[in-house]
Amino acid sequence: MNTIATWGPHWGPGIGFAPIFPAVWGLFWIAVIALAVTGWRRGWWGPRRGAAAHAPGAPGGSATASAEQILAERYARGEMSDDEYFEKMSVLRGGSA
Repeated sequence: MNTIATWGPHWGPGIGFAPIFPAVWGLFWIAVIALAVTGWRRGWWGPRRGAAAHAPGAPGGSATASAEQILAERYARGEMSDDEYFEKMSVLRGGSA
């Protein structure tokens, strides 16, 4: 009976697919770790997830809020005068200049 069993393609003296399976598992775990590192660095999860959601230009964020933040930063750096700043803010908020 043992002789008949060894005639099958999986039970014979050949190694078949046996060396491939550890390599596939190794590649799988390398891919999982690479995905985790990429997700951590891009802020998909982890401590930077909340900060990435509120960043200017983030998906789902308000374009007006982002533009107001940019204007506020430029005003703080002294790149525009008071009149310029208030004029542009009123345009962004729907008023006329």
